[in-house]
Amino acid sequence: MRYSQKIILKNGKEVWLKNGEASDGSAVYENFNATHAETDYLLSYPDENSYDPEQEAQFLEEKTKSTNEIEIIALVDGKVVGTAGIEAIGTKHKVKHRAEFGISILREYWGMGIGKALLTACIQCAKDAGYLQLELNVVAENERAVALYRSMGFEEFGRNPIGFNSRTNGFQELIYMLLRL
Repeated sequence: MRYSQKIILKNGKEVWLKNGEASDGSAVYENFNATHAETDYLLSYPDENSYDPEQEAQFLEEKTKSTNEIEIIALVDGKVVGTAGIEAIGTKHKVKHRAEFGISILREYWGMGIGKALLTACIQCAKDAGYLQLELNVVAENERAVALYRSMGFEEFGRNPIGFNSRTNGFQELIYMLLRL
C-alpha cells in the first residue's frame, strides 16, 4: 500500500508520514533497535531483531507492493522517528476481515502527536484495504498508549495477566483492544 501525508506537530515541526520503501531499510532497522531499547512496552528486545538492514528493506518493499498491508514511517527533518503498520491476521475466510496494528516511536518524540498521526493513517489504510476490524495488544501500565487507543475508539475485549515476561519487570499484563471499522 502507498501512503504519504505531511502534518505539523504540536511543536510546529513538520512530520512526513509515508510508506516505507526499500531505500529506508537501514534507517528503519536502526529505528527499530533504538525504540525497542528505550521502552519495555514493545514485543521484543533489540537483540531479538530477526532482520538485518537488507531484510528490513525487503520487508518494506513487500509492504509497499501489498494491497492490504503497510508499514508507515514518520520522518522529522529526514530522520526516521517512528514506524507503524497493519498486517493481516490471516488469509483464511474466517479471519481475513481482521488486521493487527503495531507502532513504535523514539522516546524523544513522544507527546508530539506522532503516535496519533500514525494511528490515524493506519486506521485509514485498514479501511481502504477492506478490513472490518483493527486489533492491538498494549501493556496495561502503558497508560498514555491505552488512553490514545481509547480516544480513537478502540475497545478492550480481554486481558492476559502474564502476556509479556519482561527481562527487567517480570510479567506484564496485556490489554487486547479492537476497533470496528
